[in-house]
Amino acid sequence: MNLADLNKVARAMVAPGKGILAADESTGTIKKRFDAINVASTEDSRRDYREMLFRSSEAMSRYISGVILYDETIWQKAKDGTPLVKLIEQAGAIPGIKVDEGTQPLPNCPGELVTVGLDRLAERLKKYYDAGARFAKWRAVIDIGQNIPTMTAIDVNAHALARYAALCQAAQIVPIVEPEVLMDGDHDIERCYEVTKRVLNKTFQELRVQRVALEGMVLKPNMVVSGKKSAKQASVEEVAEKTVRLLKNCVPAAVPGIAFLSGGQSDEEATAHLNAMNAIGGLPWPLTFSYGRALQAAPQKAWSGRSENVAAGQRAFSHRAQMNSLASKGEWQAELEKKAA
Repeated sequence: MNLADLNKVARAMVAPGKGILAADESTGTIKKRFDAINVASTEDSRRDYREMLFRSSEAMSRYISGVILYDETIWQKAKDGTPLVKLIEQAGAIPGIKVDEGTQPLPNCPGELVTVGLDRLAERLKKYYDAGARFAKWRAVIDIGQNIPTMTAIDVNAHALARYAALCQAAQIVPIVEPEVLMDGDHDIERCYEVTKRVLNKTFQELRVQRVALEGMVLKPNMVVSGKKSAKQASVEEVAEKTVRLLKNCVPAAVPGIAFLSGGQSDEEATAHLNAMNAIGGLPWPLTFSYGRALQAAPQKAWSGRSENVAAGQRAFSHRAQMNSLASKGEWQAELEKKAA
């Protein structure tokens, strides 16, 4: 393992004013997204859509540091025969790959899940590295509900995340460590804080046990927010204050950067929360974005599967990427959204 090189890639992933595009939707998930805009989900339509994003030269070169790909996408070629990985590299962004194989029910823990995919991960990572991937992603899912999460669910998911991270670093790939506490449910922000704290503490404990070099990883956590069904929704300021306080409590300064997931927030909520955190300032790590839906919902709608709408889709993508770039520097304002509209 060359830690200096891993650290260099990790720092580039959280470079000032840039964030990560999560374009790693599974075939099932992107079908749901395409259903919503009345587009048939085929290998070609998925390729065309992602090619549109990767060819958005303004967004990709100015605001996007890296792209998380799905297994299908990393092997695909653009319409003109250029590998999609090359399009990403030509824009100055870093190709990455989602390597987990989804979730399975956790035995003896009703309603809880464990992420799988460690079995042949070492050999898969070698193939992905040869294909151009320089970072990877593994998502652990922790749900909040009655009597959950259990310590069992937190333990096994943190253990798997750390094993994945160790395998990535051995393959000279930067791991994105993503323990996601879901925002579904009716819990308040205090409960989200308490659960996320347990999850992050356990995750870093496991990372140390498995000798993962913290300087060669990026953390992708949830923000501390109220559950979607909670009667009391926390303000933007409270989300920012609690999330920053939590990170200072749990995340070692050696980590090169933190790139948040949007986790079901609306486009503007995800941007406003990130901006408010960066406005607090004085943090040991850069805080940026690794958004999927919060970067893609607008371009998907604008594109709607039609070749004549490609430019409109790219404009919508550039706008969302620019808004989040500003938020990653604490320079976003709600008025900028209205101007664009």
